[in-house]
Amino acid sequence: MMPWFIGFIIFGLYPMIMSLYYSMCRYDVLRIPQFIGLGNYEKLIFEDPYFWTSINNTLVYTFLRVPLCILGSLLLAVLVNNAVKGVKFFRTIYFIPSIVTGVVLSVVWLWMFNPQYGLLNSFLAYLGIPGPLWLLDPNWSKPSLVLMSIWSIGGGRMLVFLAALQGIPKHLYEAVDIDGGGWWARFRNVTIPMLSPVLFLWSVLEIIFSLQVFVEAYIMTQGGPLNSTMFYNLYLYNKAFNDFEMGYASALAWLLLIISLIITIIQFRLSKKWVHYEGMIR
Repeated sequence: MMPWFIGFIIFGLYPMIMSLYYSMCRYDVLRIPQFIGLGNYEKLIFEDPYFWTSINNTLVYTFLRVPLCILGSLLLAVLVNNAVKGVKFFRTIYFIPSIVTGVVLSVVWLWMFNPQYGLLNSFLAYLGIPGPLWLLDPNWSKPSLVLMSIWSIGGGRMLVFLAALQGIPKHLYEAVDIDGGGWWARFRNVTIPMLSPVLFLWSVLEIIFSLQVFVEAYIMTQGGPLNSTMFYNLYLYNKAFNDFEMGYASALAWLLLIISLIITIIQFRLSKKWVHYEGMIR
């Protein structure tokens, strides 16, 4: 265990401790850190308008993206759970897009969102519908990135939902059929309750992932237009590597950790009311 332990201390624990220290310092890499206590945090919360802009953008993106991704993955898993001919082929086809890396995916969608030559507006023009400016319009920029994120609904989430669906006892569906219930009764009274632990798992993970959104905005918009996609991690990156305010960026990082922790605690508290684990015990 020693090689792993040494690596964890050097590349994990030590940077975390130093970032906590730097978050209470005025530090620009070139000069010795000057301890200022909670000065960076006070400036963030009470003086920096871009901090609140980045918070708002990130939360809006999160609450738009998370339900669509989870619901899309669940419905796709329900679709490929049917025992039809060629279902393994369709499972593979739906999964392949999720293996594309974030940078490549961003470049492809950057072309698709082109207002003049992009695939989306060309398709809308074929239908006689005028396409929006997508990433060039502050009102459409965040929905555009949310639309792009749906590309990966056939990935890991779909596979986990598929495995959970295949673990649901068949007699529960048979009981609903005996009572005269249709597909909606089966889905609402059996599928959703039995999948509630998996839904809870992905809601926690996807909110954390969404709060850390960075690559898409960095490559496709650089925070524009009009700071409409200035997400939290992009703002943190700009402060650290463009403005060289490492102390300020460290404070941003620790505030993101606190925000993520608070949201996760709230989710765990609320989960007691709707997550059912009894059905998973065999």
